Amino acid sequence: MIKRNLLVMGLAVLLSACGFQLRGTGTTELTIKELDVSARNAYGETVTQLRTTLEGSGVKVYTGAPYKLVLINEQETQRNLSYASAGRASDIELNTALIYEIQGHDNLPLTGGKLEVQKVVSHDGNNLVGSDSESIQVRKEMRRDLVQRMVLRLQQFSPTQLDALQQTADAKAKADADALKAAQEYENNTPKQSPVEIPAE
Repeated sequence: MIKRNLLVMGLAVLLSACGFQLRGTGTTELTIKELDVSARNAYGETVTQLRTTLEGSGVKVYTGAPYKLVLINEQETQRNLSYASAGRASDIELNTALIYEIQGHDNLPLTGGKLEVQKVVSHDGNNLVGSDSESIQVRKEMRRDLVQRMVLRLQQFSPTQLDALQQTADAKAKADADALKAAQEYENNTPKQSPVEIPAE
C-alpha cells in the first residue's frame, strides 16, 4: 500500500512538472503582470468587472502600463428562434459580442479579436415582467462569461510574446514611415509641369 501511494504521488509530481493539469483545476493567473484596460464606456459594467477580475488574478491595472487592452466595441443583440402560438412561450437567442485590441507603446496595435457569448431564453407573452427579469439576469451571466473568456484569452500571451509583437509592430511602423517619406521626397523632387502657353493670335 505504501509503495502504491508513493507511486501515485510520484506520478502526480511528474505530471505537474510537465505542465499537466486536471480539467477544471487550472488557475486564472496571468503571466502579464501589468496592463492598462480601457473602453469606450470607461465606467461600463464589462470593463469594470474585467479590471476587478484581473486585479484579483494578480495583475496591476493602471494607466500608463506597458501594454493596453482596449475594449473597442461591445454589442448586445437578440433574435427570435421560434414564434409563440397561443399559450406558449417563444425562444429568443441573446448574443453579446466584444471586439478588443491589445496595444503597445505609441498605441500601436499588436493583436486583437472578437469574443461572443450566446444564450437562449424563453419569452412568455403572458408574463412580460418575469420574462424581462430573466433576460436581465441572463445578460449579467453572459457578461461574467465574457469577462472570463477575455481573461482566458489574455492567459495565452506572455510578456515575451507581447515584446515580440511589439518589435514586429515597430518594424512595420518604421517601414510605413520610411515609405511615406520616400514618396514625399520623390514628389518634392519631381519637376512640376509648366502650364501650356496658348499663343496669342
